[in-house]
Amino acid sequence: MANAGSSRQAAWEFYGTELKNRREAARMTQQELGRKVFVSGGYIGQFEQAIRKPQLDVAARIDEVLQTDGFFERMCRKLIHNSRYAEHFAAAAELEALATKLCDFAPTLVPGLLQTAPYARAVTLAMNPFAPEGDVKGKVAARMDRAHILKRPSPPVYWAILHENVLRTPVGGAAIMAEQLEHIVKLAHARTVLPLVIPYDAGAYALLTGMVTLMEFEDAPPTAYTEAVYSGNLLDDPALVKQVQAAYDLLRASALPQEASLTLIESAAEDHRRCARTT
Repeated sequence: MANAGSSRQAAWEFYGTELKNRREAARMTQQELGRKVFVSGGYIGQFEQAIRKPQLDVAARIDEVLQTDGFFERMCRKLIHNSRYAEHFAAAAELEALATKLCDFAPTLVPGLLQTAPYARAVTLAMNPFAPEGDVKGKVAARMDRAHILKRPSPPVYWAILHENVLRTPVGGAAIMAEQLEHIVKLAHARTVLPLVIPYDAGAYALLTGMVTLMEFEDAPPTAYTEAVYSGNLLDDPALVKQVQAAYDLLRASALPQEASLTLIESAAEDHRRCARTT
């Protein structure tokens, strides 16, 4: 796995070097190219240093401006296709590993970084009931590997706001769900994550329309990621990201306080554990 990761990073570094070479051959500054492809000059610099990976639409616009006959889009597609993650999530997974702060909102499922292997397997099988066992194991392993960022010497600051739906839905059955919630409690006690819960009686709340992840970085602007069915969207525009951040602040105001949230998670875990004992 480490060799595969190193190989992918080397490929992205080649991508960045080639972008710089083609840009300079066109006698363009980073700012000029960025303006033509609708990103900042700073983003072009981050692409060239392999700090960030461009989305396909940006890669296609770079090809158009630099007249590179689809080179950057094709290479981008190949690198995303070779990712261990779904195409719509691959770029977000790359950024997640670089973040210094993560803020998740999950209305229906436990966020990937907090999932246990049995829970992840149940989710994978629900979405892919006819998948070969090897594919299922690969998807679960990829999800478990993502959580390694929480075990680093300097892990990201991590907030996770969960709707009460997440606690009550017995994904994989009562025993697996109890274990999953107990895992979140353990991470909270270890100060790895600060989980908050939006209770049912909160009614309407900000970000009612779906899941969101906010990512902050040491040397790059913040980014937001939103996800729908088989699709995802990285938001880089500063004005849009600021709107999502404001909505997340409103969402946090609707959540139970820290101790009350943890108590509700523990109570839900015990309810699932009790159900598992009686079945």
